[in-house]
Amino acid sequence: MNKIKSISLFLVGMLSVFCAYAQEASYSGTVTDVHGEPIEGATLHFNASSIYGITNTEGAFEIQNIPLGTYKISIAHLGYKKLDFEAEITENKEDTNLILEGDYLSLQAVVVTGSFTSLEAKNTATSVSTLEHKSLKQIYPQGTASLLQNITGTFTDASAGEVFTKVYTRGISAAAEDDLGWYYVSLQEDGLPVSLVQHSYYSPDLFHRVDLMTQRVEAIRGGSASITAMNAPGGIYNFISPGIRNELGGEVQVLSALQHSGNTLFKVDGVIGGPLGSNWFFNAGGHYRKDEGARDVDFTFSRGGQFKFNVIKKFDKGYLKLHGKLLDDYTNRWTGVAATNWDNPEAAFAQDFNSTSLLMPEFTAAIPDSRNLQEGATNSFNPAQGVHAKDLAFGADFFQDLGNNWSLQNLIKYSNKNANWQTSISNAFVSLDNPLAYFISGASFPIGEVVFRDTQSGSEIARVNNAGILAGEPAEYIGNGTLPNDAIMGTSAWYKENKASEWMNEFSLHKKIAGHNFTGGLALGFSDTSLFTQGSFGYVTYEPNPKMLQVSLENPNEPTILLSDENGISNYGGLFFVNAEAQVSQIAAFMNDRWEITDRIDVDLGLRYEDIRHKGSKDRYAPFSQDGGLDGDATTAYDNGILAPTGDKDVFDFNYNYLSFSGGLNFKINKEASLFTRLSKGNKAPELNYYFNNFANVPINQKGEVQKITQAELGIKYSLSDFSLTSTVFWSQLNNIGNANFEFDGDTNSIFYTPILFNTSRTLGLEWEAVYTPFRNFKFLFNGVLQNPKATEWLVYDAAGSVAVADDTTIDYSGNTLPFNPKVMFNVLGAYELDKLSVHYKWQFMGERQGNVANAFTLADYSISDAGIGYQFTKHISANLLVVNMFNSDGLANFFGANSFGANANGATSEFIQNNPDESFVVVPVLPRSTSFESKLHLLNNEKNKM
Repeated sequence: MNKIKSISLFLVGMLSVFCAYAQEASYSGTVTDVHGEPIEGATLHFNASSIYGITNTEGAFEIQNIPLGTYKISIAHLGYKKLDFEAEITENKEDTNLILEGDYLSLQAVVVTGSFTSLEAKNTATSVSTLEHKSLKQIYPQGTASLLQNITGTFTDASAGEVFTKVYTRGISAAAEDDLGWYYVSLQEDGLPVSLVQHSYYSPDLFHRVDLMTQRVEAIRGGSASITAMNAPGGIYNFISPGIRNELGGEVQVLSALQHSGNTLFKVDGVIGGPLGSNWFFNAGGHYRKDEGARDVDFTFSRGGQFKFNVIKKFDKGYLKLHGKLLDDYTNRWTGVAATNWDNPEAAFAQDFNSTSLLMPEFTAAIPDSRNLQEGATNSFNPAQGVHAKDLAFGADFFQDLGNNWSLQNLIKYSNKNANWQTSISNAFVSLDNPLAYFISGASFPIGEVVFRDTQSGSEIARVNNAGILAGEPAEYIGNGTLPNDAIMGTSAWYKENKASEWMNEFSLHKKIAGHNFTGGLALGFSDTSLFTQGSFGYVTYEPNPKMLQVSLENPNEPTILLSDENGISNYGGLFFVNAEAQVSQIAAFMNDRWEITDRIDVDLGLRYEDIRHKGSKDRYAPFSQDGGLDGDATTAYDNGILAPTGDKDVFDFNYNYLSFSGGLNFKINKEASLFTRLSKGNKAPELNYYFNNFANVPINQKGEVQKITQAELGIKYSLSDFSLTSTVFWSQLNNIGNANFEFDGDTNSIFYTPILFNTSRTLGLEWEAVYTPFRNFKFLFNGVLQNPKATEWLVYDAAGSVAVADDTTIDYSGNTLPFNPKVMFNVLGAYELDKLSVHYKWQFMGERQGNVANAFTLADYSISDAGIGYQFTKHISANLLVVNMFNSDGLANFFGANSFGANANGATSEFIQNNPDESFVVVPVLPRSTSFESKLHLLNNEKNKM
C-alpha cells in the first residue's frame, strides 16, 4: 500500500513538473533603430516582474523560462525613446523585430538633477539638458568649463585653461565676473557639491577633472536650483559616474595632442566595471595627463590626475553606493596679452594672441613666510607649479523603498581639500620712466644707476640712470644694453595656500498618495577652511617668454643696494597679505509636492529654508620693522617691506537665513509635446571672499547682503522620430549684487579692494536646443540663446588710485548692458555615421560682449570650429582624430582694463579711452588650435549601464 502511494506521489510530482515546464516559453527577437541598425545594450523589462533581458552586439535578445501569459514590456536605451507595448508569451512564438526611435535630446531619459524625484526629462517643469556618454566621446574637453560650453544657454569662459574659469546662465553672472566664476551655480558629482565654499581663486573647478568615470552630465539652468541646490540659485551641473554594469567591461583611452608651437599633451584614461557577485557591482577608473601647454612656456603646464571608484550593492527595493576620489594634480592658468587699438584690438609689444604667455619662467626661490618670521620659516616658490590641487573624498548614496509608497534616500560625503598656488598675478607694462619700477622694490630711495642682470647667466642686460624720473624726465640707458620695450613687467610672485575639511549630507523622505508625490528633507554642509596668501614683486622682462631679472642700485662711491634677490624676487611679502580662517555651516530644510492633477497636468511646488553661518577671523598686519629689514642687512632692500601679522585679529560671526520658493507646471499636450512654466524666487548668501578681500586692518562689523534672484520661464519640449526641440523664454532679476574692484595704491605700493557697492541687473532671453535627422545616419544639432542683459541699477566705486578716501567718487552706469554677457551665442553641429566611420563638425559662435559695465570697450564676436573623424576597426579597437579651434580663431574672451599695474576693467571708461587712444590694454584670447589623436581599447563586454 505504501509502495503504491509512493509511486502515485512520484507520478503526480512528475506531472506537475511537466505541466509547469509546458507553461513556460522563451521570448526572442531583435531591437533596431528606424534605419534597421542593431542597438546593442537595450534593456527589455517585463513590468511588475523581475524578468529582463539585454540585447547583444547584433541587437538580438532571448529571454527564457517565461511563464505563459500577457505582459506589458518596456524597452529602453539611452539616446532612444522608450518603447512600451503589450505582448502575449505563447509556445512556439516567432522572433519579433522591435524598432526604437531616436531620442536625440534625451527627453525620455530619466534625470535626477534639479528634481526631488527621478523623472523623464520631458515630464519635468525645468530647463534640463544632458550630455550622454556617446556625446562626451565626441568632445575634447580642455577642462570642465570647456565641456559645459556644449550645453545650451550656458556661458563659459575657459580661456584660462582648466581652472580660473567662468560658468553662468541667463545673466545671473554679476558677481562671477572677476575671480569667482562659479559664484551662482553648483558644480556637483553624483548629486553633491564638489566644494561647499568659494572665494577668490578658490572655486570648485580646482577640484574637478573630466575623464571616463563621467557617464553623463545633467544640467539645470536656473529655476528649481533655488530649492534643490546649496546656495546656488543660478543652476546645477551634475557629473554622474557609471552605475550598475551587469557584465565585466570597460575601456582604455590614450590621447596624444599637438598644440600650438609644437607643445604636446599626453593623457591616458581608463575605466572598468562589472559584477562582484551577490548583487555587488563596481566601477573604477581615472586618468593621468602631462600637458606642455597650449602656449609658449618653459615648463610643464599641467601634470597629474585622479582615481575614482564606486561599489554598489543592489537590494530588492533599493541600493547602497559607496564612492571615493583621489585627485592629485598640478595645473596653471593663462593670463592676459597686451593689445592696442580699442576699436579693433591687435597684439602689441611683439606678443601674439595664439602663442604668447606672460607667465614667469621656472625657478625655485625661498620666500619668507610672514606668519613665522621669528622662526625663519620660508615658503618654497616655483611659478612652474601653478596650482597644486589635492582632494581626498569618500561618500555614500543609500536608497530604500520602504513599502506602502514610502521611500528614502541619503547622500553623504566627506572631503579634505588643499590648493596651493605658486604663480604670477598681473602682467602689466611698467615703463622704466615710471618711479614704480624702482620704488616697488621696497627700497627707501632707489635713485641713481640701476643695473638689470639675467638671473640665469648673471650677465648684465642693461644699466639705467633714473635720476630724473621724480622730476618727470625719462630714464636714460648707460652703455649699449637695453631692456625689451624699455620696460619691466608689473607682476607679483603670488603664493596662496588653501585648506578645507568638509562634509555634507542630504536626506530626503518621499511619500506617494492620491496623485501627490511629497518630499521632505534636510541638507547639511560644514566646512573648516583656511587661507594664507602673500604677494612679492617679481622683476621680469616685458616680452614674450619673459626672463627673470636680478636688480641692484650701484651708485658710484656708495654701497651696492640689492633691489631683488638672486632670483629676481623683490619686496618680499610686501604687496599684499591675508591670513584668515573660517567655519561655514549650511543647514537647509526643504519640502516639495509634485501633484499629478490629471494624466496630462502636474504641478511642482517647493520651499527651501536655508541658514548659513560664517564664523572666523582675519589677522591684522603691518610692515615688519627692523633696521636692515628681515636679515638686518641695509644693502638688501628686497626684505625691507614684509607685511606680517601684528597678533591682533578681526573676528566675524554672521548668520544668513532665507526662504526660497520654486513652482512649476507641466502640461502634456500629447505623446510628443509638453509645455512647462516655472516661477522661482531664490537667494544667494555671500561667499567668504566678502570677509577675506575686504576689511583690511579694520573691524569686520558688517555682514554681507543676501542677493535676491527672481526667475520666470516658459518652455516647450517636442519630440518626433526625426526632430526634437526644447525652447524656453526666461526672465531673471538680481538684487543686492556686491561689486568691488581690485586696485593698486602707488603711494604705498600695495594692492587693495575697493568698498563693495550693491546693484541690480535684469535679463530677458530665449534659449533653444534642437536636433534634426533629415536622412539616415546624419544628425544636425543647433542650440543657443538670445538675451538682453541689463545693469538696471549700477554704481561703481572709483578709488582714484589710492587707499585714501578723500578723493573717492561713485559713477552711475544704470541702464547699461551687463558686461561679459553676449546677446547671442550658439552651437551648430553636424554628425554623420556610416558603418564603422563617424565624422562631425561643430561651429561655435560667441556674440559681442561689453568688457565693462561702462560699456566703453566691446569684445568682438568670434567663431570657433571643431572637427573630428573616427573609425571602429574592430569590436574592441577604435580611433578618433579631433581638431579644436581648427582655424586658429584669435577671439577675445576677457578684458582686464588698461595695461598698468593694478588696473581693472571698470577703469577703462569712455573718458579714459578718449584721452588715451594709443594706450595698451590687456585681453585674454581663446585657446589656440589643438590636434589630438585618440585610440581606444574596449575591454571585454562594453555593455551599457543599467540602474
